[in-house]
Amino acid sequence: MTTFETVIGLEVHAQLKTNTKIFCACSTEFGKPPNTNTCEVCLGLPGVLPVLNRKAVEFAIKAGLATHCTIARKSVFARKNYFYPDLPKGYQISQYELPLCSKGYLDIEVDGQKKRVGLTRIHMEEDAGKLVHDLGASDVSHVDLNRACTPLIEIVSEPDMRGPKEASAYLKRLRDILVYLEICDGNMEEGSFRCDANVSIRPVGQKEFGTRCELKNMNSFRNVERAIEYEVKRQEALILDGKKVVQETRLWNADKGVSESMRSKEEANDYRYFPDPDLLPLIVEEAWVERLRKEQPELAFEKAERFARDYAIPAYDAEVLTAEKSVAQHWEAA
Repeated sequence: MTTFETVIGLEVHAQLKTNTKIFCACSTEFGKPPNTNTCEVCLGLPGVLPVLNRKAVEFAIKAGLATHCTIARKSVFARKNYFYPDLPKGYQISQYELPLCSKGYLDIEVDGQKKRVGLTRIHMEEDAGKLVHDLGASDVSHVDLNRACTPLIEIVSEPDMRGPKEASAYLKRLRDILVYLEICDGNMEEGSFRCDANVSIRPVGQKEFGTRCELKNMNSFRNVERAIEYEVKRQEALILDGKKVVQETRLWNADKGVSESMRSKEEANDYRYFPDPDLLPLIVEEAWVERLRKEQPELAFEKAERFARDYAIPAYDAEVLTAEKSVAQHWEAA
C-alpha cells in the first residue's frame, strides 16, 4: 500500500497594534459600531491618496528581525486587483515582487525533535472589510468597513512542515514572538492572528509536490490541527480511489469537522499585480534597522531557556512562566 508524506506551508496574517490604520488616520480600535472607523481613504473614494504609517513599517521590521529575515533596503507596494464587496477600492494595497522582509526562519520543537522552518517572506498590506451574514434577511449581507485599511503583515512559510503538530508548533512560536514584541495581540477569535494552510500529500520519496489545497477559517490552534488532519485523509482517499486532487480553497467547518469547497484556487497572475502609482518605494536606511534591532526584547523561548538555566527549574515550568510576558516579568521581579 502506498504511504504518503504530508507537505504543509502556512500563510499567517497578523494585524499590527498601531493606533491608526496603515494609509489613513482612522482608529483601529476593535468593536466600534459598524462603519464608524472610516474615512475617504479606507472607503476608497475617488481622488484620495494613501499616506504610509511609519509605526506600521517599524512593527513589520521588528517581526522580520525576530525571525532572522533579510530587511530590504527598498521595497515596493503593489495593487492586488480583485472584486469583493468588502474591498471598496477594487484592489488591495500589498507587496509582491519586492517585499520588506525575506529569507528568514523559525526553529520549532515537536516531541523532542528540533526543526527549522524557512520563511519565504514577510510583506505589508492593508486588511479588507468584513461581511456580516447573520443580520436580518437570509439573502442579505451587511458590509462593515471598520477593518478596511487596518495594517497587516503576511508571513509566508516554506512548505517545510510535515504534519499537524509541526504546523501548530510553528504557529504557537510565531504568535509568541509577535505578542512579546508587542506588535500584535495574537487574538485568533477576533481575527488579529489568522492562518491559512496550504496542504498537499505525495508518495514517500517523491520530490515533486502534490496538488495543494488552501484551508481557511481556522480560529484556534486545535482547529488548525483538526483541519489539516481531515484534509490529509481526504486527499489520501481521493488518490487511493484513483481520483485527482483539485487545487482549490476550502473552508473549515469546525462544527461538522469537515472542510467544504469554497472556490478554485487563484494564481498570482489572476490578481494582475502592478506597482501602486500613489505610493513611493519604501526606502529603509541601515541606521533605522540597527536602532530597531537594539530595541528588540528578549523573546518568550529565549526567556524560557534562560529561566531553566539560571533558576534551575524544569523546562516545562519555564515555558509556563514565560507564556505571558507580564507573568514572566512579575515572577522574575518577585
